[in-house]
Amino acid sequence: MEMEKSVVTLDKGTVCSSWNYCGQRLATGSDDGNLSIFDPREPASSSFSCTSKFRVHESGVVKIVWVPPEHGDAVACICADGSLSLWEEVVEDSQPLQWKLCKSFQSKALKVLDVQFGVSRTSLKMVMAYSDGHVKVYELLDPLELKNWQLQAEFQNVIDSVSTLGKANCFSASISWNPAQRENNQDSSFVLGFNSDTPQLNSSKVWEFDQAHQRWLPVAELALPADRSDQVFAVSWAPNIGRPYEIIAVATHKGIAIWHLGLNPDMDGRLPVEKVATLSGFQGEVWEMEWDMSGMTLASTGSDGMVRLCQSNLNGVWHEQAVFDSNS
Repeated sequence: MEMEKSVVTLDKGTVCSSWNYCGQRLATGSDDGNLSIFDPREPASSSFSCTSKFRVHESGVVKIVWVPPEHGDAVACICADGSLSLWEEVVEDSQPLQWKLCKSFQSKALKVLDVQFGVSRTSLKMVMAYSDGHVKVYELLDPLELKNWQLQAEFQNVIDSVSTLGKANCFSASISWNPAQRENNQDSSFVLGFNSDTPQLNSSKVWEFDQAHQRWLPVAELALPADRSDQVFAVSWAPNIGRPYEIIAVATHKGIAIWHLGLNPDMDGRLPVEKVATLSGFQGEVWEMEWDMSGMTLASTGSDGMVRLCQSNLNGVWHEQAVFDSNS
């Protein structure tokens, strides 16, 4: 039997992390506002060491997201005060590599709850979800300048335009871009759900960019009529390797729902949806979900400290494949 071994040791106070699949790098954030970067000790090594550590904010870092690799080595950091900053690893005047702040987004009254990047055939986009239920989509004007972002759109996460939603209080949000738009000639699209006190905002909606009219439109709602007010904790859009439909996972207090999203819109431009499975047995909230490259195995973790792997067989039947106790 092989002995388990530690590949990296994290500082006390580490509260979030993000893995860079392309560069084989790990970024971690701590409750004292530090960002740490870990790299392999040597090429093809399975152990990592900290190569950079720097302060990004006086408050804690609560979420880290890597910028797509074709735009350089850079990360977005959401801090405890709700601000968002972009940090890039650069070389200046033949000095060693160092991390520098290239853009900051902050608002006195609102907090950024989630941020994700989407690569389309024309540009890099960034979507941010805010604590009042609004969504902002930014577009990078110059692929080589991560500081030059233009606001493309702002809207609320509702299917039908509602003028009197009132002031919403959102506690968390989850965004997942359609990973297929990078390879295929598709319009940009993402799924978004809120955990808020406003029922209309909560249910996960699929948003797609309408090139003809240069606007974002809601094309699907991933919730049964009785579940539309349920608070959403996490969403994750699966890679598609040739299926005639998309697969999206949505986590609420009722468990993880697996949805099929059709590709052919109806007369109103809406895409057909079907809930094909509910994965239950979780204790507490699901915080994170991640698909494998085939879109057939889903890893999830949450407040119970367990990591669960759920898998679909070739007949589309879902089952729990493994459970790991991350506290052991």
